[in-house]
Amino acid sequence: DVQLVESGGGVVQPGGSLRLSCVASGFIFSEERMSWVRQAPGMAPEWVSGINRRSTSSYYADSVKGRFTISRDNAKNTLYLQMDNLKFEDTALYHCKAINFNEYWGQGTQVTVSS
Repeated sequence: DVQLVESGGGVVQPGGSLRLSCVASGFIFSEERMSWVRQAPGMAPEWVSGINRRSTSSYYADSVKGRFTISRDNAKNTLYLQMDNLKFEDTALYHCKAINFNEYWGQGTQVTVSS
């Protein structure tokens, strides 16, 4: 079975940083493009960032460009999201997604930016 286990969320002040992790199993991680998606309460899911299989290309939503960095470790089947200079509007439940297994969702990890 496909499993995506996100971690690393928490409560942080504006301007702070967090590093999210997602451990994947049930598919060949190194062969999948991966992404991060977030969902704030009452809002539709929002794509945040994506990365290709070999980490040679990464992509960001305009709202996070210059503040977030996506990366992956194929040897560890793990996807990361380094989030710096966090803003109130980054508050959301963050999920990792595998492009070809898009129907699968992990439990997500909650990021709350609060003063």
